Amino acid sequence: MPQGDVLAEARGLRRSFGSRTVLDGVSLTLHAGEVTGFVGANGAGKTTAIRLMLDLARGEGQTVFLGRPLHAWGSPGKVVGAVLGGVAGHPKHQVRTHVRMVAAGCGASDRRVDDVLEQVGLTQAARLKLSQLSLGMAQRVGIAQALLGDPPVLILDEPANGLDPHAIRWLREFLRAQAGEGRAVMVSSHLLGEMEQLADRVVVLSRGRVVADSPIADLLSRAGDQAVVTVQTPDLPQLARLVKEKGGRLEPTGGPSAHITGLDRIRVATLAAESCVPLHWLSEEMPSLEDFYLSIAEEEFKIS
Repeated sequence: MPQGDVLAEARGLRRSFGSRTVLDGVSLTLHAGEVTGFVGANGAGKTTAIRLMLDLARGEGQTVFLGRPLHAWGSPGKVVGAVLGGVAGHPKHQVRTHVRMVAAGCGASDRRVDDVLEQVGLTQAARLKLSQLSLGMAQRVGIAQALLGDPPVLILDEPANGLDPHAIRWLREFLRAQAGEGRAVMVSSHLLGEMEQLADRVVVLSRGRVVADSPIADLLSRAGDQAVVTVQTPDLPQLARLVKEKGGRLEPTGGPSAHITGLDRIRVATLAAESCVPLHWLSEEMPSLEDFYLSIAEEEFKIS
């Protein structure tokens, strides 16, 4: 698929349980060659949205894959591969036996089974029983299953939960490689910090609604505007006037120290140098992406 093509599109997904609205008009698109991070706090509705997209739950709205609803495809596994949690198989079955059983259900050959096991690095572990797998290895088995039909779309629900740093790094690099091959990859998570290293685009869900949908580069740029610069100077009043003139804000924190917001450290240093204001200390602290974007999610939800 050409880079940037829309491979999947969800439109107006809604779901309620009694009087409680879980999803309220969720829409998003997945593009070829991109990793989309689907982010929100636990309980925001991410899993419910994914289940609606995959026709695993009832609700309002529609999702199309390559222009058609999933049920309109004769072999859905050749259109979208999904990883929704642990491996559903008999604990005494060997990995290869289990994946072969799944392959039989979607028309994939034994050769394809061996290919995907090699692709996810499980060739040497193919004879292990499912009960012997670590969380990271079980996650790889799930991904192998999702890849059996060689689908152009991959959807993973909280795949990094419980994984150690080594497994998370492998997962990140593997999914980036899948996007590099032209697939549209969607990864849900409640940890936005992980998305900084993985996603091209981030969709943020808050209380069942999409409150932000932007490229990760835009997100990082907006986060930079929230940086806090710490200074120490014997001339705080003069520096405060300079900062105010440039649209920033200086708040004294005691003695010669202060925090500045609205300007980055380079602009603060330049202002001080041009006006001969001595600086005894200058540092900059960036907010965590999780704190930044979750706060934006709450603000936009309240405004709407």
